[in-house]
Amino acid sequence: MSDVTVTQMARNFADYVNRVAYRRESFTLLRGKKPLAELRPLPAGARLSELPSLIASLPRLSVADAGAFADDLAASQLELGEVHDEWQS
Repeated sequence: MSDVTVTQMARNFADYVNRVAYRRESFTLLRGKKPLAELRPLPAGARLSELPSLIASLPRLSVADAGAFADDLAASQLELGEVHDEWQS
């Protein structure tokens, strides 16, 4: 992350925004040698509207694997005993 003064940023704002957008650079804005703010690209990720297709594309457990998983869960619950669920109201 590069340091840049607020004055430099104000005089060359479009250039710095382009560097963030196209080169994925990040900048710390300084006022009087003190860090004030950051200009950085937003993290890239999937949109919420893409979630159903993403979930549909995930691999599925076979019947045998699903049964084994259920057995493992039951064995763990027996070993742990009663566990309080913080999400239950």
